[in-house]
Amino acid sequence: MNLNCKHEHMHYIAPALIVLVLITIFPTIFLYIISLTNYDLAQKPGSLSFVGLKNYWYLFSIDKDFWKSIGITLIFTIVSVGVELILGMAIAFLLDGNRTFRRLKSSLIIIPMVVTPAIIALIWKLMLNTEYGILNTMIKGIGLHPVNWLGIDTALLSLILIDIWQWTPYIVLMTYSGLQTVPSEPLEAAAVDGASWLQRARYVIIPHIKPILSITLLLKTIECIKSFDIVYGLTQGGPGNATEVMSLHIFRLGFKQTHWIGRASANAVLLLVLTIPIITLLSKNIKYSREM
Repeated sequence: MNLNCKHEHMHYIAPALIVLVLITIFPTIFLYIISLTNYDLAQKPGSLSFVGLKNYWYLFSIDKDFWKSIGITLIFTIVSVGVELILGMAIAFLLDGNRTFRRLKSSLIIIPMVVTPAIIALIWKLMLNTEYGILNTMIKGIGLHPVNWLGIDTALLSLILIDIWQWTPYIVLMTYSGLQTVPSEPLEAAAVDGASWLQRARYVIIPHIKPILSITLLLKTIECIKSFDIVYGLTQGGPGNATEVMSLHIFRLGFKQTHWIGRASANAVLLLVLTIPIITLLSKNIKYSREM
């Protein structure tokens, strides 16, 4: 009976497994294979050959931009996710405490998150323009010197601020949805015992919504690590390579300045390898939060 049930279940999940293999596992295996070759879009047909770990050796020992792109990606991810988590939680708590016009406020907050990345890049490129951008117009209006927001020293900061503006609403929505599930009994008991709002938040509310926060943190971290669209639309990795995150470095190696698909594939494999420990750590945190 149990065996028959298992066979029946397989009929239902088989299509999903086939799709998973076709769109995930097979391309990943193909990526590994290509990373071990000298595949170049500019090379003549039939000249493809196996080079072993030569592409990886090139990235580690010769390609200095590879290491810089890792550093830029880490800075971008850590700062963006950290600020968004704190700011998003604070806004969610404020929304939960003041429920007047709740739907209107929620609708307005999510606007940055639903706008197309290409449109966001275009809007911010105009706003940050040194000569006629609205931000520098306001700065000059109060007697200060204009800021080169997309200069070599400030471009990464500008991208971080834009990411915070765009994705803090996501943290707000996830946190706010978690706050709606907090039972009133523990909060009332804590209030009767004389606990302050901060104590109730620390010992009652946050432990209850920690699984949701952990999942949110995981998804947002992955999103930051693979960031491409807005960075490319706003700076294309420049000036120089001051904002060249790993995904942009892969794109430049494979399709823009060079056509070294083999080396770009090796870079993509290393990005995956670097991401796995982060995902594993955050996933364990999610499991631990659920067991509490």
